[in-house]
Amino acid sequence: MSMKVTIDGITVDVEPGTSILNAARQIGGDIVPPAMCYYSKLQGSGGKCRTCLVKVTKGSEKDPRPMPKLVASCRTGVMDGMEVQNITSPEVVEARKGVVEMLLINHPLDCPVCDQAGECHLQDLGFEHGAAKTRYEFDRRTFEKIDIGDKIQLHMTRCILCYRCVFTADQITNTRLHGILNRGDHSEISTYISKAVDNDFSGNVIDVCPVGALTDKTFRFKNRVWFTKPVEAHRDCDKCCGKVTLWYKGEDVIRVTGRKDVYGEVEEFICNTCRFDKKKTADWVIEGPRKVSHQSVISANHYEFTPLPVVKTNPVLMEANKEQFERETRL
Repeated sequence: MSMKVTIDGITVDVEPGTSILNAARQIGGDIVPPAMCYYSKLQGSGGKCRTCLVKVTKGSEKDPRPMPKLVASCRTGVMDGMEVQNITSPEVVEARKGVVEMLLINHPLDCPVCDQAGECHLQDLGFEHGAAKTRYEFDRRTFEKIDIGDKIQLHMTRCILCYRCVFTADQITNTRLHGILNRGDHSEISTYISKAVDNDFSGNVIDVCPVGALTDKTFRFKNRVWFTKPVEAHRDCDKCCGKVTLWYKGEDVIRVTGRKDVYGEVEEFICNTCRFDKKKTADWVIEGPRKVSHQSVISANHYEFTPLPVVKTNPVLMEANKEQFERETRL
């Protein structure tokens, strides 16, 4: 039995138990609320950042009363006949502006040197909903940079406490050695008694971080994301799916990440061997260029298809991706 929910005037049928956010994602486009902490692959995520606030103007067919306050769409389930306002509600837009201002209170203005620049969700939020000035008059909180393993560096000053990395380590690894320490304004992601995060899937905390708090030490300061070329590839791996995105600069693979969907969520988590140890084209079967949104800074930097010097290729996938990408770039 499906339910009908209307979001910004568009009605969609969804399964019982679907959240308002996922219902909006079924519709797609601009009506999808932003989400900094919710991650569909991680159980229990959501409800932390409040960027996905929406206004429920009609609770359901049985109880049409509106909800008295704005609700977090990632944690609120739909009811049959529910009506929701997102970008059509001035109240939601103003509230989201306040949430972004709060997220940026302690966040440093170091986008020019941050490795996350160009694929940072907080940058997008700041551009779409941020205020020109802040009302915050106190000093920003600062933390020392720390290593939580030989391949990962934590910039706690940039962290927005979305908990994604904690959920990732808790749910896809055997042990979790890091979490939230302290409370209130002193809360921070850290390891207990300086233990290092060391397991086969620890690198996934880099992929799920929506800002530049957790960065890949093997990629730090090597290049800007808009000067690189993302290419889909795979390999036979006994630990993970082996499906990744290779980031090229010229003929060199300078970074390997999990493949992400349109909402920036990893499709399948990958192991550290694929992420950190396989940085040669010969290690992979190349499928072709990654589909890049026209709004992306990568696309703006004249991202074009050029043949790569590969050792192992899949000609069918290469040709199909090439034709698709050339067709889209002409639009």
